[in-house]
Amino acid sequence: MNATVRVQLSIMMFIEFFVWGVWFVTMGTYLGTLKFSGTAIGSAYSTTNWGAIVAPFIVGMIADKFFSAERVLGVLHLVGAGIMWYLSTVTDPTQFFFVALAYAMCYMPTISLVNAISFEQMTDPAKEFPSVRVLGTLGWIVAGLLVGWMGVEATHIPLQLAAGSSLLMGLYSFSLPHTPPKSRGKKVTISDVLGLEALSLMKERSFAIFVISSLLICIPLAFYYNFTNMFLNANEVSNAAGKQTMGQMSEVFFMLVMPFFFVRLGVKKMLLIGMIAWAIRYFFFAFGNPHGGVWLWYFGIILHGICYDFFFVTGQLYVDKKAPETVRASAQGFIGVVTYGAGMVIGSIISGRVVDMYKLAEPIGKVEHNWQSIWLVPGTMAVIITILFALVFRDNGDPKDKKTAAAQ
Repeated sequence: MNATVRVQLSIMMFIEFFVWGVWFVTMGTYLGTLKFSGTAIGSAYSTTNWGAIVAPFIVGMIADKFFSAERVLGVLHLVGAGIMWYLSTVTDPTQFFFVALAYAMCYMPTISLVNAISFEQMTDPAKEFPSVRVLGTLGWIVAGLLVGWMGVEATHIPLQLAAGSSLLMGLYSFSLPHTPPKSRGKKVTISDVLGLEALSLMKERSFAIFVISSLLICIPLAFYYNFTNMFLNANEVSNAAGKQTMGQMSEVFFMLVMPFFFVRLGVKKMLLIGMIAWAIRYFFFAFGNPHGGVWLWYFGIILHGICYDFFFVTGQLYVDKKAPETVRASAQGFIGVVTYGAGMVIGSIISGRVVDMYKLAEPIGKVEHNWQSIWLVPGTMAVIITILFALVFRDNGDPKDKKTAAAQ
């Protein structure tokens, strides 16, 4: 990959995740000012998860068969820009849900598309992709810092910023290196798209436990994504969106040190550390306060790096190790649908209802909910899931290695 292409791909990644980060984090706070219920806010956030479920169909059944990836990327972002601008004018919860869902159907497939475009241009993706992908995390960080600096978290402006940056991304996409459809002329089935071939791996007990645990742990995860910014703003934490970017900063750090820990700890301990960090984060949120205990909230945000990298990235490596080469891509797609799709949809619905359950009869200043009780719910869920996982999961190693050893 030459320097020009590297710059092109890096800019692509930066804008791609700037588009997402500039509105997603603060949407709950904005919808709260519109007097949306917790259930309505949770439903609005679930649209991205529904989009994650539908995305493989759009990419696998359309982009991979008929059109070049960069053109599909451009069209989706241009259409998404118009939808997002309209979304910034919507104030009815039901209408907001359906418009946000339409936007998610446009945006979520683009995540796979930018990866596909990147891999196509790289001679050694394992070495070259991380240095390009990190620009996406930087884009998310810059988006949060910008929104926090502007002081517009409780307004519709982040949605309009997303629309503007999506328009920019749409136009920029047509200048990207040509990436022709890989499956043109081939029969692609729904089973291929959803990675259902990987279901055969569920026959192995350890893999089945991993999949079920991944789905369950994504339920409490939704509380963090959907309501942290609303929680911090209710407690008058200044530049909340900017401070939340500490989570992405820690994500970059722990991504760099992961190889060191992975070799020494192994899969099970890495996954457990990620799950334990989930629980600790929510307890920090529950027992911190906006005065002497605000550091607990910041620590909870910083733990995002461990939560994400030690569980999700380790999980991807585990799937790669367990799956035979013939179904490896299907297995990664399957676990994506299970976690970012099904698990987060359930979590978004539950988190909204829990927030409504603990709404105060009389607000205390800007605080309209019993946030301590709210955070104890996902914290307790994470503890229970972690204990069950620790008791029943066994990493039996790579079955391919065992067959090789037996043959020898």
